[in-house]
Amino acid sequence: MAITVTPLSPALGAEIGGVDLSQPTDLRTLEQIHRAWLDHLVIVIRGQTLDEAAQERFASFFGELQEVRSRPGERKPNEHVMIIGNVTVEGRKGELPEGELQFHADQCYYEAPSKATLLYAIEVPSRGGNTLFSNTYLAFEALPPALQRRLENLDCFFLYDYNNAAAKRAGPISPDAPQFTHPAVVRHPETGKPSLFVNRLMSDHLVGIDAEESQAILDELYAVQERPEFVYEHVWRPGDLVMWDNRCTLHARTNFDPSERRFLRRMTVKGERPIAARAAA
Repeated sequence: MAITVTPLSPALGAEIGGVDLSQPTDLRTLEQIHRAWLDHLVIVIRGQTLDEAAQERFASFFGELQEVRSRPGERKPNEHVMIIGNVTVEGRKGELPEGELQFHADQCYYEAPSKATLLYAIEVPSRGGNTLFSNTYLAFEALPPALQRRLENLDCFFLYDYNNAAAKRAGPISPDAPQFTHPAVVRHPETGKPSLFVNRLMSDHLVGIDAEESQAILDELYAVQERPEFVYEHVWRPGDLVMWDNRCTLHARTNFDPSERRFLRRMTVKGERPIAARAAA
């Protein structure tokens, strides 16, 4: 039976129906889901009952799973599961336990950011803790042509401090924080489309220009990326599996009551070093 694909907003996002991921999924169905993911950037599969093995089986169709890279000294070798939330499960302490989380792309401060992120909801608060997704294809398209051309020749320096800037850029950044430089505009390796590869939480500066000018440009770009017409807000329900394309989206989180439990299981798929749109043209 063919899956159903129902768009969730004009900007991005689609709900996939007609699939039970707790059971092995046939290749034709997986290929249909992959196509929907590329077309809609974020897919939502509701009402799932998934243990770690089932989530890993589905995620592995999209590529090799990425070992968790946050706080590497505290991780077991080859650990692929991260708990997102304010709970501790089987000795795993939840990451990002509370508060708002600014827009970002997962692991953009490494040479090879993740390709895809899959987040499965087990417990969610009664309100808040929603995830916002931004379409960075549309953000790039919305820029004036002159700014597009300039950005295609610029790189951005990314860094992330797990201890001091986990949710918002605040305070001094540790010199040991993971960091890397990538093009400000990248070309998607599967769709060929250009997207704007900067974000409020993890972009430090544009390389090779004055710091004040760099910040002014970045602030302008953040404002475009975060326009409501480019954003889908996902309100979580237990049993939701959400997968997003980290190469052409950003995501953020709304605030919630920290006295309520929030528990989601995260896996990511290994990606490649982003290619500059100027180089791939």
